[in-house]
Amino acid sequence: MAVSLTQLSASAQIGHHADTLRSIFKQVDDTSCPKGYNFHMHTVCSDGRLTPADLMAQALSLGLKEFAITDHHNVKGFYQAKQWLEDWQWHHPARISSSCRYSSGLPRLWVGAEITALLARIDVHILGYAFDPSHKAMYPYLQGHAPRGSHRESKRVIQAIQQAGGIAVLAHPARYRRPASELIQVAVGEGIDGVEAYYAYDNPSQWRPCPKQTPEIEALATEYQLLTTCGTDTHGLNLTRRL
Repeated sequence: MAVSLTQLSASAQIGHHADTLRSIFKQVDDTSCPKGYNFHMHTVCSDGRLTPADLMAQALSLGLKEFAITDHHNVKGFYQAKQWLEDWQWHHPARISSSCRYSSGLPRLWVGAEITALLARIDVHILGYAFDPSHKAMYPYLQGHAPRGSHRESKRVIQAIQQAGGIAVLAHPARYRRPASELIQVAVGEGIDGVEAYYAYDNPSQWRPCPKQTPEIEALATEYQLLTTCGTDTHGLNLTRRL
């Protein structure tokens, strides 16, 4: 069955369904990032240096399969990248398969955001994925600044993401002023769905998950039956590095 460009944009390149993303997270391991999967990156729409267009061009060049733009407290970069991908498809019709898959290896873009939250009395970052940005529960968290008052409580952030149909993940859990084991235990009690297990805390020239922290986070994820994700947390001009 032939698939139109409009259908392909809706069903393949732009991810919507949290259940699908959950199954993808279950495939992630220490080799997934940065050239196959990458679920943590920033654009000029928050504190990154890449424009959404430049980010998309790199994603195509790298051959990414699945990824998410996770700007702080907004989804402007996601929408610009979504438009870029749809425009690219229209200008490259020969690259589109006639089946229900895409022959060019175009990446699938997922909606995401990174939200500051108060967990165990310290500020942490919670990554939200596959949520409905128009859901009223997400309104306090997509205003371009950190949430205030009771909206900053981690339990409320997690619940808002889930109410909007999304997945809540604790970002870089070994990067805070309290032990990852303590923070993950508290987050589990508040309903967190996953942890960013594969992260390059020391920003090496060639990205790889930190050998010191990764085994601990993997073990905690297994203990608490959490999803595990990976990401470069790109803020600079290269999607394969953080800075």
